[in-house]
Amino acid sequence: MAPTRTAGRLLVATPPLVDANFDRSVVLMVDHDEEGAVGVVLNRPGAQSLPEPLDRWGDLLSPPTVLFHGGPVSPEALLALGSARNRDSETALIAGHIRSVDLSADPVLAGADLNGVRVFSGYSGWGAGQLEGELAAGAWIVVDAVDGDLLDDDPDTLWRRVLRRQTGRVSWLADVPDDLSAN
Repeated sequence: MAPTRTAGRLLVATPPLVDANFDRSVVLMVDHDEEGAVGVVLNRPGAQSLPEPLDRWGDLLSPPTVLFHGGPVSPEALLALGSARNRDSETALIAGHIRSVDLSADPVLAGADLNGVRVFSGYSGWGAGQLEGELAAGAWIVVDAVDGDLLDDDPDTLWRRVLRRQTGRVSWLADVPDDLSAN
């Protein structure tokens, strides 16, 4: 059986996954091949404001305009993703309307094709076969992303909302209590 490729899709943490980095997280997968996988956590806004040099991106920065925790790998690295207006855009494609954004570029030129930008500190990474093992163990559910997920303005409720829009038993996970021992 061929491994599940997740690039452009969402990984939704299942309730038993209690790793502090990924508890009830929604991860947008940026890349996934036989060498490993990379994604960013969409629902972990940080308390830190965006670095001052990013002020020039102004109105393109989607609220909340804070630095998001993309994951535990290379937390000093910044990664920016944007939602393109034109799906046929020449900019660096991740999937569908999602594009990689070069923060050193001129925001006026780059922004002409963007609905908004989100900036992440660090990323989530898996080595060869690691994510496949976690998927087989049931730590994650792979679901399709929708247009609003990347720039969602209420990231604290994104995990439950992504689960609720699924069909069948997966949608029931949205109602699992935060403290499983209280059930």
